[in-house]
Amino acid sequence: MKKIAKVKSCAVFGLDAFPVEVEVDIGRGLPSFSIVGLPDKAIDESKDRVRSAIKNSVLEFPNKRLTVNLAPADIKKEGPTYDLPIAVSILLAGEQISKNAIDKNDVFIGELSLSGELRAVSGILPMIMAAKEWGAKRVFIPAGNSKEAELIKGMKIYPIESLEQLVSLLRREIKVKCIEGRGVGNLEIISSEYDFAYVAGQENAKRALEIAAAGAHNVLLSGPPGSGKTLLARSLPIILPPMDEDEVLQASKIYSVAGLLHRGDSGLVSSRPFRAPHHTTSSVAMVGGGSWPRPGEISLSHRGVLFLDEFPEFPRSVLEALRQPLEDGMITVSRAQGSISFPAQFVLVAAQNPCPCGYLGSGYKECICTPTQIMKYQKRISGPLLDRIDLCIEVPRVKIEKLSSEKVAEASKEVRKRVILAKDHQRKRFAGTKIKANAEMKANDIKKYCQIDEQTKKLLNLAVERLGLSARAYHRILRLARTIADLSESRHITAEHVAEALQYRPKEKREY
Repeated sequence: MKKIAKVKSCAVFGLDAFPVEVEVDIGRGLPSFSIVGLPDKAIDESKDRVRSAIKNSVLEFPNKRLTVNLAPADIKKEGPTYDLPIAVSILLAGEQISKNAIDKNDVFIGELSLSGELRAVSGILPMIMAAKEWGAKRVFIPAGNSKEAELIKGMKIYPIESLEQLVSLLRREIKVKCIEGRGVGNLEIISSEYDFAYVAGQENAKRALEIAAAGAHNVLLSGPPGSGKTLLARSLPIILPPMDEDEVLQASKIYSVAGLLHRGDSGLVSSRPFRAPHHTTSSVAMVGGGSWPRPGEISLSHRGVLFLDEFPEFPRSVLEALRQPLEDGMITVSRAQGSISFPAQFVLVAAQNPCPCGYLGSGYKECICTPTQIMKYQKRISGPLLDRIDLCIEVPRVKIEKLSSEKVAEASKEVRKRVILAKDHQRKRFAGTKIKANAEMKANDIKKYCQIDEQTKKLLNLAVERLGLSARAYHRILRLARTIADLSESRHITAEHVAEALQYRPKEKREY
């Protein structure tokens, strides 16, 4: 009599999940345990974990020839996710669990410890979302992933503590309460030690960051050390508008695949991400990759802020890798087994000094850099990259009178109210489209939503000729002017809005 059993599990490739069927055959022959179907080292090591987990759960491990197949066999599998489905398949084939206890669409996911306890795994959120699309009714996951699972409605999700508990549940000896999906809901959490109220002066920089928050525009802050660039950048997330349900799910999927969700308490990305990688970060860590590609820093900052302090100190390869996502809102990682695209719609906030010593043009300390050093330092940021930055702001040294003043600046919560109002205008304008912010408009969208009168057109054309602006810069000025108009509650873009947008163009662009 054949002793074959199979159960369903999931595999994640990029941000998408696909079904994997775990088949087990218990045959005659010398005792052995083999796994086929392009498993990686972590899956190959699961043989020892599964054997110990079954024995330590007061169950019998078959002392026979065991063959496990992970289908489809032509796709590489990785990670410890398959421990639980392999163990369940073995118990089914050995008739320690009745085959009637499991439906053909039930999905099992989880890593086993040697004692039989279940450990949380990465990528649970996209797996459950995909399983729901396949028609699965029940999903069995580690209890440590229960917070992520609560985001998905319309599924029976069982948080399991151990293999022994799962077997008792399938034998109907105990009951385990299902997770009731609550969806995203209103879970935004905003707490920060940073606030515009604590930043003395720098009204121009604050205005630029307000515009950036309202329209998701990129910003470059340039100034001497100690002028407040980092403090301004870290205050930006507080004025960003709240995320909608679609944005929360997108960001949470990325963090789930990266293995960062089950380490927290909320189980989802409830507020806009803020990522600040060090300037020694490699290009793979920034854009994503690896033999089994994982999202990098630019994808982890999706729908949030990517802050690059000491901008020119980043390797040239890292900076140039930003060009595609800044333009397309997507990063594509290509490997021998295929290409994976990760979303990367983020607000870039870069900070730099004007020269290597930091004091060029500061007015209070003499610059000790040579002209060659200054030129070499400034040219680390290429023209095409600068062209993709909408707001370039000089952040000068704050005078002592403002630092010692007891007058409190405008708080971030007041700025945020204006940003949310401007965002509401954009939401109504782009209803029925995939556009979330003014910065995401393409050329055809700009023609539709950024119409200007003749006087404004003459001003813009003159500026393009005088400043030698590219077609990309022309469109970015119109997007920026549209955001400025939204902040001023104006339905139309006027010459005043375009003039303000023009003053934020980088001066360095004239030299390239």
